[in-house]
Amino acid sequence: MSSRTDIALRTTVACVIQRHNRYLVVEEACGGRETLFNQPAGHVEPGEGPLAAINREVREETAWEIELIGYLGLYVFHAPGGLTFHSHGFVAKPRRFLNTPLDSPITATHWLSQEEMQTLSAQGRLRSPLVLARILDAQTGPIYPLSVIRE
Repeated sequence: MSSRTDIALRTTVACVIQRHNRYLVVEEACGGRETLFNQPAGHVEPGEGPLAAINREVREETAWEIELIGYLGLYVFHAPGGLTFHSHGFVAKPRRFLNTPLDSPITATHWLSQEEMQTLSAQGRLRSPLVLARILDAQTGPIYPLSVIRE
């Protein structure tokens, strides 16, 4: 049996936010390399559930207040190096721009088309393969009610 310190599992959240056929994405510095693009996303903090975590992460990374409209599901991603991520995917619509400072290491936010996202994917500039997968899933469904999450 593994001890708690041996667990290589991370619980994260990510959100597909669409407006006028464009998706809200963050551009982030990644350790001296070229910047990468991602949905607003992050780790679920101790004492926090996925719904609170995604609202917080979107505010911190994009300065947008959102309205969650659905749950895409749980994405399991096995990263190089042995970490496994359980990532809760959400769909939301933007409500209000808050004009607050962005979290470090976010360098900018962008509203990009699906074609622009596919180009970034082909260039290897997406944070993970889940970024484009969530966009495609948000378009084709199914999208589950938020009530499937019981916090």
